Amino acid sequence: MNEIEKVSQDIYGEIRRSIIHVQHKVQQTVNAGMVQIYWEVGQQLDKACDGKQAEYGKGVLQQVSEKLTAEFGKAYSIRNLQMMRQFYLAFPNANTLCSHLSWSHYRLLMRVNNIEARTYYEKECAASRWSVRELERQISTLAYQRTLSIQKEDQNLPQVASKEESDVAYTDFIRDPYVLEFLNLKSTPNFHEKDIEQGIIEHLKEFLLELGRGFSFVARQKHIDLDGDHFYIDLVFYNYILKCFVLIDLKLGKVKHQDMGQMQMYVNYYKRNMKIDGDNDPIGIVLCAEKNEAVIKYTLGDDSNTQIYASKYLSYMPTEEELKKELHLQELPLVEED
Repeated sequence: MNEIEKVSQDIYGEIRRSIIHVQHKVQQTVNAGMVQIYWEVGQQLDKACDGKQAEYGKGVLQQVSEKLTAEFGKAYSIRNLQMMRQFYLAFPNANTLCSHLSWSHYRLLMRVNNIEARTYYEKECAASRWSVRELERQISTLAYQRTLSIQKEDQNLPQVASKEESDVAYTDFIRDPYVLEFLNLKSTPNFHEKDIEQGIIEHLKEFLLELGRGFSFVARQKHIDLDGDHFYIDLVFYNYILKCFVLIDLKLGKVKHQDMGQMQMYVNYYKRNMKIDGDNDPIGIVLCAEKNEAVIKYTLGDDSNTQIYASKYLSYMPTEEELKKELHLQELPLVEED
């Protein structure tokens, strides 16, 4: 490559990055403007129809839709106007709307019936910059309920000191079960722990999404030498919000007391040798195919200062009914159908 070609290539790269950056900013501005417009439309429709009979509201929507559609296009169909009104009712405070979320994001969020769950997904989506597809997966796999299930089990809920979120609990970041359908383990008959580990490494982006916000990958098969005895932690992560290491061991079958005891040893090692000033105590997660609550309870005892958890993994994408059964939820619709 001669000098002209090299300079041209460098300039092209810089210009390309500038164009993509501006395009992204323009798209973000357009999305934010669209969300704001739809919220205002919903607000005005609700004021016009509030307290009126259903037939009156239908008539207003139909006439407004006809006029707006004729001037601005099919985005203002009767169905879409109904959704804009629903949008306003679900998010009555315009100041809480996030400029990073598009109308497609909010359409998904509106389907979540539980207000606490909807708030959780909105907050996590904005903080983690989930795509629409990623948000849809989080909602469809009941990520909020899977995180909440750990909180219900752990009554101590110790808080961590964090400049970003001083009221964050360890259990805000632990789920049960974890859904690992992206590993395609069902297509691998008689898979082993190393297959799960390799699959996680190959699909690290998807696994980080499933873990939740703030996680970064640190090590695989982390070697520990204890006076000549050698141990290997399957996966090590660090969470910058919790400010602590997260150690994960993978188990094929039902969790045993030896598994929990070994994780206790790993956590103790990291607490004494890897933790630095400003870090919180490490978390240990035994990711297993099946849990035994009694074994976990009596292995760990009543030491609330040690953050060790056992969580199931599902190697397939479960149905909502299967997840409800897994989480012992009542048979109530958690997400509205389109």
